[in-house]
Amino acid sequence: MSAPHIPNLLSMSRGGGGLRGRRGRGGPRLPPAAEGHSDASSRFHDKAIQGTDSDAAVSRYSAVSLGYLDDQFAQYFVNGQATRRLPIINRGTYTRTTALDTLVDAFISCPKSSPQTPTRQIISLGAGTDTRYFRLRAQNKHHNILYHEFDFPTVIASKFRIIDSNKSVLLGDETLFEKAPSPADHGAETIPEWGLERNIDGQKESRYICHPLDLRDLTKTASLGSFDGLRCGIPTLIISECCLCYLNVNVAHDVIKWFADHIPDLGIALYEPIGTEDSFGQMMVSNLAARGVVMPTVREYKTLGDQRERLSQLGFGDGQEAKDVERVWQEWVSAEEKERVDGLEGLDEVEEWVMLAKHYGLVWGWRGVGFECWKGLSG
Repeated sequence: MSAPHIPNLLSMSRGGGGLRGRRGRGGPRLPPAAEGHSDASSRFHDKAIQGTDSDAAVSRYSAVSLGYLDDQFAQYFVNGQATRRLPIINRGTYTRTTALDTLVDAFISCPKSSPQTPTRQIISLGAGTDTRYFRLRAQNKHHNILYHEFDFPTVIASKFRIIDSNKSVLLGDETLFEKAPSPADHGAETIPEWGLERNIDGQKESRYICHPLDLRDLTKTASLGSFDGLRCGIPTLIISECCLCYLNVNVAHDVIKWFADHIPDLGIALYEPIGTEDSFGQMMVSNLAARGVVMPTVREYKTLGDQRERLSQLGFGDGQEAKDVERVWQEWVSAEEKERVDGLEGLDEVEEWVMLAKHYGLVWGWRGVGFECWKGLSG
């Protein structure tokens, strides 16, 4: 694969004909840290990162349209004309989604630690246009789950508009709510927190809540109580799917530590690039940089071992595990499913796939109760 065509799994690489997306506005993913940058440089950097979520939405819909993934909601989060991705990108999208789904499903299916606290909490950082909550609801797996998303205020507002414009499809038996913003909550932003709730025995119950926040400002927040519905006393899983990697290394560390300082029973799942020391990894970083996308943590945590040590130092003492995406494909995808996926398009670039997949890692760690079902996933 020639250098200009080395993609990442959020790639803009184009395959064949277009796919028509449904009406919706893709939002940006979480911005990177901008310390040491001018305001103009920071805005440019943020804008480049915002584009990665639009790329991810197109890649998700491409994989769905071709039969890799089952996601009836993906089409509503693609802005304008969708694009058919290359087979190598579709397989990457399938595998990263399968990897995180495996961890999430194991977490929510673990025996509850106490009959009095059956609820589990998921916090998705830089969620952008992600549809995981809606997929869980469609699979009837959302009961006893409190699902939070954090992202840039503009992203949170954009997602609200998408859902508000497609209520008949995206609301299910739930209703939209908005919480009036307070200037003291999270700075001067006027974008409200919002979410989905339903009426149970005359009581309103919120299960999905979106928080407008630049995560670089998280540590300025005093407590979990500053965010609607966020709880400290239940097993909680943090998901960072190519989010924290865009932050300054110290800021990314402090974001995880902030949650770790407030929530005793905590797990985390990270999906990030790795292996930037070899020529392929260096070219991947260079190609991203040409688009204005910089991932500071990639230079700090170069290997899966570095990532495991990262989680250990952050207090995830009960376990830290990691696999590259190639191992996820080999070990977590059944032979029958591999045959099905292979039959969708075929994959001529097998060597390129292996090389690419070895440069992305899934890392997870945990402490406390609620993660017993993760112990058998190391392989």
